[in-house]
Amino acid sequence: MASGRSEQFRTYHRDDCVVLLKTNELYGGLSNMAGRYPVKVNGVYVRSSEALYQACRFPHLPRAQEVILQQTSPMTAKMKSKPYRKDSRPDWERVRVTVMRWCLRVKLAYHQDSFGKLLLATKDKPIVEESRKDSFWGAKPEGEDSLVGCNVLGRLLMELREELKERPSEDFSIVEAPKVKDFLLLNRPIDKIEVEREVRNSRVSADPATAQGDLF
Repeated sequence: MASGRSEQFRTYHRDDCVVLLKTNELYGGLSNMAGRYPVKVNGVYVRSSEALYQACRFPHLPRAQEVILQQTSPMTAKMKSKPYRKDSRPDWERVRVTVMRWCLRVKLAYHQDSFGKLLLATKDKPIVEESRKDSFWGAKPEGEDSLVGCNVLGRLLMELREELKERPSEDFSIVEAPKVKDFLLLNRPIDKIEVEREVRNSRVSADPATAQGDLF
């Protein structure tokens, strides 16, 4: 999915879809707002794919990245990024889909046994993030039965699901850094992610305060 082609509004019928709205629902773990899927990047503990995505806005502002990574929930990580957004990397609109695709693959690398299985459990249904504000990453309700928007997050999840179906025995524990200029975390170029099997198969605590010890 190229960034230019992703900005196409689509209409989804709610009853035919897996709809992501609340993280405590059956498929809530697919949401970036799910807080029980920590990862490590360059040896840095990151509590969620949302925190990782938001930190990637600011490769030139390591202090902003620190503030985002210090937050204990995905929502507060997102909120803490807002005061800095006027200073997002200048090409952010162009690279943000590429960055999100990478964030989801990092999440899968660490959580293939949970996140991966959850993805596959959606079978062939469209995955749609319901949002009342964001029709780019999600889709907005229209009437009782329809959701309308670009649904880019849902489409990236479906793309990843198809890779899992097509290559079920392949190891997804290695994730190359995207070809994005100045792709930095805390002043260091982001390296290739390589997750050891014993880490990938660990059970992860839903409590952010204890998750670091359980996973790492």
